[in-house]
Amino acid sequence: MANAQQRRQISAPVTARPARFTVGRDRGGRWIVQDREGLVGGLFINEAAALHFAAEECNHNPDEICRAAAGVVLDFAPLTRGAGNIH
Repeated sequence: MANAQQRRQISAPVTARPARFTVGRDRGGRWIVQDREGLVGGLFINEAAALHFAAEECNHNPDEICRAAAGVVLDFAPLTRGAGNIH
């Protein structure tokens, strides 16, 4: 029979992966969607469009989308992965 400490370790929640997309605003007030791997994302005119894009990209899985914390300003730098890969 497991003691109390072993039971706590067994029932401890598994750390969730970070969300794939972060939705927030840049310094100019535009809405940004950033992929955690820097593969896709974009600038959007409103929050609904940003959330729609993120939802479509992750098959409407809400666990894959998070909002930037209040006061956090996102920077969108689409060319940081290397200009040679732009199509």
